[in-house]
Amino acid sequence: METIDFVALGLRLWLGAVMIMHGWNHARSIDGTARWFGSVGFSSARLNAQMSAYAELAIGLALVLGFLTQFATLGVVSIMFVAFWSIHRFAGFFVFNRPDEGYEYVVTVAVAAVALAAIGAGEISIDHLIGLATDLDGPVGAAIAGAGIAAGSAQVAVFWRKPRSKEEEE
Repeated sequence: METIDFVALGLRLWLGAVMIMHGWNHARSIDGTARWFGSVGFSSARLNAQMSAYAELAIGLALVLGFLTQFATLGVVSIMFVAFWSIHRFAGFFVFNRPDEGYEYVVTVAVAAVALAAIGAGEISIDHLIGLATDLDGPVGAAIAGAGIAAGSAQVAVFWRKPRSKEEEE
């Protein structure tokens, strides 16, 4: 095994854990998550809350296992794009800009996902065991992950509208 295999494993485990924790946070209170989705401008808020929770859990598990890694990273990029577009871009770069929080976190997670897609799952993965590890590495993997922008854009186009500010409502 080479160093890159351990790098891929570490990145997969961390991104997978982040996605699982976010999914768990959403899933443990679908009603609360749905209320939050509605408050930030999503129609069909319960559906979006369920999609977010269960997709994040599944994507996280796939990353931890190194299973269909490039497609899991597509999911990460998609989720991060939706979060960027609907919430974080309005607050500027820094994540500590309250109340909306800036976009540095979501963009960093998306970039890490694209990098993982490009380097591949590594030898310590199901992808390697089934022979998929090298077939999708490199520019093809990065392009698959990058397609998450299109998937996220579709979700935003169908379900999201910028909520009116309190000043606009008055």
